[in-house]
Amino acid sequence: MAEVRVRVPAKVNLALNVGATGQDGYHALGTVFQAVSLFDELTARPLSTGEIRLSFRGEGAAGLPTDGTNLVTRAARLLAKTCGAEGAGADIRIHKRIPIAGGMAGGSADAAATLVACNQLWETGLSLQQLHGLAAQLGADVPFLLHGGTALGAGRGEKLTPVAVGGTFRWVLALSHHGLSTPAVFREFDRISSPQPTGIGPDLLAALADGDVPRLGKLLSNDLQQAAISLQPELAEVLRMGRDAGAAGAIVSGSGPTIAFLAGEAGTSDAIAERLLLSSRVRAVRRVCGPVPGAQVVG
Repeated sequence: MAEVRVRVPAKVNLALNVGATGQDGYHALGTVFQAVSLFDELTARPLSTGEIRLSFRGEGAAGLPTDGTNLVTRAARLLAKTCGAEGAGADIRIHKRIPIAGGMAGGSADAAATLVACNQLWETGLSLQQLHGLAAQLGADVPFLLHGGTALGAGRGEKLTPVAVGGTFRWVLALSHHGLSTPAVFREFDRISSPQPTGIGPDLLAALADGDVPRLGKLLSNDLQQAAISLQPELAEVLRMGRDAGAAGAIVSGSGPTIAFLAGEAGTSDAIAERLLLSSRVRAVRRVCGPVPGAQVVG
């Protein structure tokens, strides 16, 4: 096969409950993921040398490693090893639009896209469920970006249950000038907060099923939000701006610092975006919708 192209979305967390730390050193999580229409695009071509060659362009490309430490390279190598195809090579090029260190799982999305692309490129023939097993070895968010849609996540986030959604939700994303390290945010959570129950309340799931934007907006929650604000205090001002502009709800996505504002009508989305663009606290604004599918071959 000459080339495989895969498109993969970002995610927002509509709820993120952070529990106690387990013996593996990771916090137990209860979350609701939604995949949204902000996409990275990956192109993979075969390399007869057997090497994994990686390059990036677009959002944050200059700061990304392209060696064996990158999750993309690790994903390709894991797939090759699992399938007994250690000699398989790939030239992987990624056009990034998902912000780096933004709480939207850009690195995990690229790893999920790599599994899908190389599985087709090398004709290794793994099923989606088999790819899920590999994704869970790579990181907590990688499995969800394989599937997309809206899902409950348990464990570290890798144990997924699809969630029924009544319609499409509009989001306005406020991108920050500076990223946040996920480990640093969890350390700050441990410093200023206590572990919480990880169960997801039925009211939020009912609001999703009904497509009820006002009700869903009131139920958005993130136990890491205060830790992210503690590390980047300007996020509190951005949250206020979006709410004042008419957002039905506002939440720091994951470990941040990207903030997701839930909008009802298109006009509300426009008003939120216009207000945020006036602020020096906001680097860029993206208007997206969800849910959308996970990593998909597009050519």
